[in-house]
Order: sequence, then structure tokens, then C-alpha cells
Amino acid sequence: MCLVLGLLAGLALPGMAAALRPWLPELVALLLFLTALRVGPQAALGGLAAGRRSLAVVLVLQVGLPLAGLALCAALGVLDTPFGLAVVLMLCAPSVTGAPNFVIMAGQDPAPAMRVLVLGTLLFPLTVLPVLALLPHLGGAAAALRAVVWLIGVTMLAVVGGFAARHWLLARPTADQIRACDGVSALALGVIVVGLMSAIGPLARTDPARLALWLGAVAAVNFGLQLAGFALLRRRWHAEGWAVPVAIIAGNRNIALFLLALPVALTDPLLIFIGCYQIPMYLTPILLRRLYDR
Repeated sequence: MCLVLGLLAGLALPGMAAALRPWLPELVALLLFLTALRVGPQAALGGLAAGRRSLAVVLVLQVGLPLAGLALCAALGVLDTPFGLAVVLMLCAPSVTGAPNFVIMAGQDPAPAMRVLVLGTLLFPLTVLPVLALLPHLGGAAAALRAVVWLIGVTMLAVVGGFAARHWLLARPTADQIRACDGVSALALGVIVVGLMSAIGPLARTDPARLALWLGAVAAVNFGLQLAGFALLRRRWHAEGWAVPVAIIAGNRNIALFLLALPVALTDPLLIFIGCYQIPMYLTPILLRRLYDR
């Protein structure tokens, strides 16, 4: 309900959305801190075997899929369109910081999602290079990479802070304390989405048909990636607790990273994509939980 109310507030309260938008980096860092606090370092870091699997997942999601998407968009002649470019950039991006929270809401273990999130964010400057090299018209690659390096520093600071707080404050958390952490994370997600929806509230009032077209296409990409990922992994990895986290991350990526350094001419279409992207993302635990439980 927190997620749904956040989506509705982002659409109905454009003033609040605009006010929250400058605070999005701090809110995302807070959410990552809360997730690290909830999961803890032992479960998040895992063993060597889990590290190898996490690396394989990151390489497939952040290198293999975007290169395949780029080739497909180029073959279809849509690579230069705002939607085609947004899809390719979305596939390059690491997991959204809220993915472990979505996994929790889907009734699954968030630790694999946390491992993929941390490793994918760390490797993002390297995994994004092949796609940036094939998109020379973007420009500003060096500035984008500098911004991503800064983001990685902030991300690691939030994660280390969460792990330290877990060690000192919740070394042996009770069930009630874990539920309290989940509740605070849900509230934080509900607040964050209000700011991320700042671009589509005005569009809903001025051109609802265009918004509906964008929303349908974005939802098809998000849910399509999740369903395809789960269908491929459920037989082999579901019993080990990896199928649901990887499927959720496959469809839910942190494309907002690219807003830090993209040319102004590309910013507005991407904001529409990002705003629409929040709707299937935040509805994932509600609409797909029954499937993931099966």
C-alpha cells in the first residue's frame, strides 16, 4: 500500500514531486543503508561460490543483455529513437537500490539481490563501456563515468554504514525488529517514488494518450524481462533462492544513473521513460508475487 500510495501521490501532487526530486540521491542512499542494515554483511557477501554466481549474473544482465538489445534496436531501426535509446541504457544499468526490498515483499530471501546490487554497481563503470563505445552520439562518456564513480563511492558508504549499524545495533535481531526494518524500507520506497514521478504528472494532464503509449511499452519491457528471466531460471535456481531475485533485477534497473551526465537534448524523453518505469517497478511485488510463490 505504501508503494501504491507513493505512485498516486507522484501523479496527483506535482508540487510535492518537484520538491522531493532534488533529494532523490539522499533518499536512495538512505534506502540502501536500510537494506544493508536489514540483510547484514554475512548474508549479503556470502561465500566464494555465491560471488562467482553473482559475477555471472552481473555480466549477463549488464553486458550481454544490453549488447543484444542494442543489436536488436539497430536491426529494427529504432536505436536513434528516445524509447530505443532508453531501453538500451536501462539494460546497461545495475539493479535498482530497492530490488532487495522488492524481493522481501515477494516473500523471498533478499541476500542474493543484495550481492548482485553491490557487485553490479561496483562494476558498472566497466560493464557500461562496450555499449558507450557503440553509442558515440551520446557524448559526455567521460563525465558520465566520473559521475558513476562518485555514485559508487556514495553507495559503498551507505552499505558499509548499514553493515556497521547492523553489527553494533542489531547483531542478533528479533523477528519484530526485522519486520520493523521492512516497514521503514517500505515507507522510504513510497516517498522516493513521489520524486521519481515528477515528469509524468504534467504529461498525464496535457497528453494522456502519449503517456498511455509510453506506459504500455515500458511495462511490457519491465514485466517481459522479469517473466523471461523467471521462466529460464525457476527450474535450476528457484530452490536455491536465486530465480526470483535475478528475475526482479532483470526488469528493474537504475536507469536514473544516466541522468547525471546525459546531454540535455536527451534528458526529457528519458524522464518520461523513468517516470513510467516506476509504475511496473513498484507494482512488481503486488502483481508478480503469486507467480514467484509458485
